[in-house]
Amino acid sequence: MNYTSLNSLNGVIVRESAIDGKGVFATRRFEIGKTVIVGQIEKYAVPNSPYATQVGIGRYVIYKDPVPMLNHSCEPNCGVVANQTGAHNFVAIKNIMPGQEITIDYAMTNYSVDYLSTPCSCGSPKCRKYISGWKDLSSEIKKAYLGLVDPYLIEIDSRGSILSNVK
Repeated sequence: MNYTSLNSLNGVIVRESAIDGKGVFATRRFEIGKTVIVGQIEKYAVPNSPYATQVGIGRYVIYKDPVPMLNHSCEPNCGVVANQTGAHNFVAIKNIMPGQEITIDYAMTNYSVDYLSTPCSCGSPKCRKYISGWKDLSSEIKKAYLGLVDPYLIEIDSRGSILSNVK
């Protein structure tokens, strides 16, 4: 069985994306709260490199496919939940229909996104115009993302930021 058919059995497939290059698309419906993709670490990576995802303070990984093909959106349909392996599961925060692109906000995992210097092309009415990390988000967005981001981001903020009284 090839990569494409294996992932389509799990409800996702990689194909061309209007957002950027290739993207991950649903081949079936995902209800709010359902796991869309279980993240599996392929290898550890250097900070802020392309396709690297932050999984803790100073810890970066490259995920196995199809996670590296997830595109950013300022209005994503998936959030992240840390799993028992130290990786992230990608969970629907909106109902996702077959054919829809699976997206996350890269700020849900990365404190900073220094390697991306291109403008955001997500096309959302809520587009921030650039891809940013957690440190650059407004307090309003951070509050909306509680429970949908890697816990280390909340830990950093609880050391003296706007979220210390929200937990």
